Amino acid sequence: MGAGHILVLGGARSGKTSLAERLALRLGSTPAYLATAQTLDSEMRERVESHKRTRATRFATIEEPVQLTDALIRASRTHDVILVDCLTLWITNLLVQNLSVAGLVEELAVALAQIKRSRILLVSNEVGLGIVPDNALARMFRDLAGSAHQRLAEVCTDVYFVAAGLPLVLKGETPLLSDPAPVTSDAPPRGDA
Repeated sequence: MGAGHILVLGGARSGKTSLAERLALRLGSTPAYLATAQTLDSEMRERVESHKRTRATRFATIEEPVQLTDALIRASRTHDVILVDCLTLWITNLLVQNLSVAGLVEELAVALAQIKRSRILLVSNEVGLGIVPDNALARMFRDLAGSAHQRLAEVCTDVYFVAAGLPLVLKGETPLLSDPAPVTSDAPPRGDA
């Protein structure tokens, strides 16, 4: 892997977050987990709390659903690696607040180019591989996410697409996949099970 930032793309439950967590733990000694999710219902609250418990001993947790760039800049002062999970939730949050997704993605890209003290790992759902959505909002979301991925891939030194827990290198070098073990509760079982 290069010395710059990393973009990890994949579908739902593809293993992208597990890969990013393993990379973050390998790349830094003071990792932070910057979560963009908003807990709007009890199911999401339980999911978020479960994730926090699972990674509590390995990551400092920062929650920021909208002001991602500011949060990254602040976190980069005290953490040598920051995992952002995930960009598509962040884009959703921006849309709900009627904010300029393209403008804020550009702000993020500019900030990433300036952050040198920390490695940033961006996790995002690739939503453009399926059928064309049947409504305008879903098509706009798909298009905004695709444009965001393209712009952020320009400034990242390494870009991976994950399927079935396996990374495909789109840009940069092959990631090291040996321990430390993933910290997510959705990690696939190991062995002959």
